[in-house]
Amino acid sequence: MAGGEERRARIVELLEKAPAAVSGGALARELGVSRQVIVQDVALLRADGHSVASTNRGYVLVRDRRPRRLFKLHHGPREVADELFLIVDMGGTVEDTMVNHRTYGQMSAALGLSSRRDVKRFLSELKDSRSSLLSGTTSGYHFHHVVADSEEDLDAIGEALAEHGWLVPMSDYERETLR
Repeated sequence: MAGGEERRARIVELLEKAPAAVSGGALARELGVSRQVIVQDVALLRADGHSVASTNRGYVLVRDRRPRRLFKLHHGPREVADELFLIVDMGGTVEDTMVNHRTYGQMSAALGLSSRRDVKRFLSELKDSRSSLLSGTTSGYHFHHVVADSEEDLDAIGEALAEHGWLVPMSDYERETLR
C-alpha cells in the first residue's frame, strides 16, 4: 500500500463497509502491513476525529450520530452498578470506560451498555473473570463517553451523576486532550 494517508483512508472505507468488527490482523493482511502499523493508524484516525472503537473482536467505526459527552467520574467499586444503571435508565448509552493514568497514559475499553440487561451482563462477566475495574488503576477516577437522544438528556444525566457526588470537574488539560 502506498502512503499512510491512503492506507488510513482505506481503513475507514473497510470499516464503513464491514457488517461487524474487523480484527487488526485482518486489516494488516488486507493492507500488507504489520498489525502494529494498524494500531498506529487507528490512533492517528482517532486523533483526526474518526470514531473508531476497539472491541474484543476488532475495530468498528462508530456510526451513532446522537449527541455524545465525556463525563469524568469518581467513586469506589461498590457504586459501579448504581452509576451504570443511572445512566442507562435515563436513556444514555455508556460507550466506553477510560482512565488517564499518570504513568501509562490513556487506557480504555469499549462497553456499549444501553440497558439494565447490558449492565448486568457486564457486571457478571467482570465478576466471573475475576478481573478488576480499569478505574482501580486511578483510585476510582475514570471517564465514560455517553450518548443519548438529546443534549437535554445528557444534561439530565450529568445533573444526576453530580447529585450522587460522582461527577468530577475536568482539568483544562483533560478538556483539551480527551474527546
